[in-house]
Amino acid sequence: MDATASGPGEPMIRLSGVGKTYDDGTVAVQEVDLDVAAGEMVCLVGPSGCGKSTTLKMINRLIEPTTGRIFLDGQDVTDADPVELRRGIGYVIQQVGLFPHQRIINNVMTVPLLYGESKATARERARELLDTVGLDPDQYADRYPHQLSGGQRQRVGVARALAANPPVLLMDEPFGAVDPVVRTRLQDEFMRLQRDLGKTVVLVTHDIDEAVRMGNRVAIFAAGGRLAQYATPTELLARPADDFVADFVGSTRGLRRLAVTPLREEHLEPLDGVTGGALGSAIDLDSSLEEALAALLRDDKPMIGVKDGARFVGVLTPAGVHRALRESLR
Repeated sequence: MDATASGPGEPMIRLSGVGKTYDDGTVAVQEVDLDVAAGEMVCLVGPSGCGKSTTLKMINRLIEPTTGRIFLDGQDVTDADPVELRRGIGYVIQQVGLFPHQRIINNVMTVPLLYGESKATARERARELLDTVGLDPDQYADRYPHQLSGGQRQRVGVARALAANPPVLLMDEPFGAVDPVVRTRLQDEFMRLQRDLGKTVVLVTHDIDEAVRMGNRVAIFAAGGRLAQYATPTELLARPADDFVADFVGSTRGLRRLAVTPLREEHLEPLDGVTGGALGSAIDLDSSLEEALAALLRDDKPMIGVKDGARFVGVLTPAGVHRALRESLR
């Protein structure tokens, strides 16, 4: 499947016909064409053994591709020194991989020191990154990994991956080892971080909800390493490419569309003539349709007020929700 139609300009990552076949004839990944635009977060998702982690590891050549070419910021890196390639790519795994006998600050300093930074500069950078990922360096820098929770260790792993300020960040099931509440919090924190830093991120997950929540685009892999569909979350949920994709995203994909479709001012009705008894509590204009519909159902009102900051901009009705879903596919 050709998935190279991304945004304008040269993609930050391009896989062109990249595949992996092992010596025993097992096809782990069929020839994949995949572009990832600069600053984009792309999620690779699919059932176990479908080749999503293998595809990720071929980008930084922890696994060598059998066929195809890999381009990073327009440069063909297929024949480059893999060690040098990896130094320019952040990598975060589920198990985090922190050095257990080193303090947290030393774990994060590892990569800058490899690049020849002075200890003072590396320490300052590490403290800044701990603060960036929401860990107070005065509180956590001198602790050891076993003294942190799973979610905190995962944050340290992200900080270490960012220490060399890489343009590309690869993440393999980064939030899979923590409980659901912490997982949601980490997802929110990472999406905030992504908005602030603008890194190009490829994230592997087995969770379709995580994929459509976090990804600008989602690549669904099927058994045998086949790229079944590569699309925005809205398009994926509304127009599955085949029966496999439809089954994988599930029968509740219509509800999932509510979570990935933003509310916009053009979906609203004017406030004129609305009486207080008909109006429920107010929501923010940057809410998702899922949040808006939940508020409508909670208040059991025919409409709900919408604010942009302190200013009321209109009211949302069930007809407005339907209009927003319809227009999201145009």
